[in-house]
Amino acid sequence: MTSRPQIVLTSQDLDRLETLLESLPANAFPGSADLRAELDRAEIVEPEQIPPSVVTMNSTVRFSIDSSGEDFCLTLVYPKDVDGTGDKISILAPVGGALLGLSTGDEIEWPRPGGGTIKVRIVEIVYQPEREGKFYR
Repeated sequence: MTSRPQIVLTSQDLDRLETLLESLPANAFPGSADLRAELDRAEIVEPEQIPPSVVTMNSTVRFSIDSSGEDFCLTLVYPKDVDGTGDKISILAPVGGALLGLSTGDEIEWPRPGGGTIKVRIVEIVYQPEREGKFYR
């Protein structure tokens, strides 16, 4: 088993996500225990101190698929902000929960349609609210 990268969260994201998790029935979504474990192991900082290279809530992230070099972008959002555009991923999706707190250069296993996984690397944080001074989004 490979070691998991260190993750950093803002105190604001932690508070909002804990409130969200408390509002949901136990096991309301696949990966709820994994998301809770990620929150529990994270280093917590104030929003003004989050590094600009870290994925926070509402960040837009550019990824690269290692095997093909193909790039794509997704924005990590709360469930209420998911729409049909296909360019957003919910924090409650297993991959969404795995993205939170990762940094540029980190890699994760991404499920493939039809089964299996691919290795995906975070190339760039295209937009991070905290980096733009938006601490109360």
